[in-house]
Amino acid sequence: MHPAHFRDWLRAAVALAVAVAIASEARHLHVRSAEEKVFVTLVVWVMVVALVVAGSLAIRWVALGLGKVVTSQSGIAAGAIVRLVSTGLGYVILLVGVFAVFGLSVQRLLIGAGLAGIILGIAAQQSLANIFASLVLLFARPFRVGEDIVIRSGALGVVEGQVRGIGLTYVTVRTGDGVLRIPNSVMLASGIGRRTPPPEPSDET
Repeated sequence: MHPAHFRDWLRAAVALAVAVAIASEARHLHVRSAEEKVFVTLVVWVMVVALVVAGSLAIRWVALGLGKVVTSQSGIAAGAIVRLVSTGLGYVILLVGVFAVFGLSVQRLLIGAGLAGIILGIAAQQSLANIFASLVLLFARPFRVGEDIVIRSGALGVVEGQVRGIGLTYVTVRTGDGVLRIPNSVMLASGIGRRTPPPEPSDET
């Protein structure tokens, strides 16, 4: 492992361990008398701030480490998408941890988040489909950036071109008519093959 990558994972592990320790200690604080209530409340708020800081650092470094690993194997675009997804999931977990420290019902939070997710999913169905399709394309790797491919799709017909980039929502293809940006969900549902050059004419004597 590269020394820089090892440092990223080491920092992430330390920050994650600190965040887990803070959350565990904060949840076990108990108020024994009215005099202790103010002090314990202050301590909880201080620990929540420390939890948010440590958790944010852990999320950042874990996402950075995962992004570097994926980038080295699948390219910059794949690493960027993995960093984005892992960061989003990390902050969701951190939010659940903060609610748990305050003694709020995590079950109710999850139910509310599930309902909100359903509403957002319906409202942004196409965008989410493109994002998930980008993950499948980047890990299944039916094509790579720089390859000449043939795309056969009911919506597009037959398109030939060179892959110029794989983004979060679109695949950029340079065709004979110019640059074409195709939604990832369309690419995932299409038949894709590598374009081969036409055979050279044989010399007849």
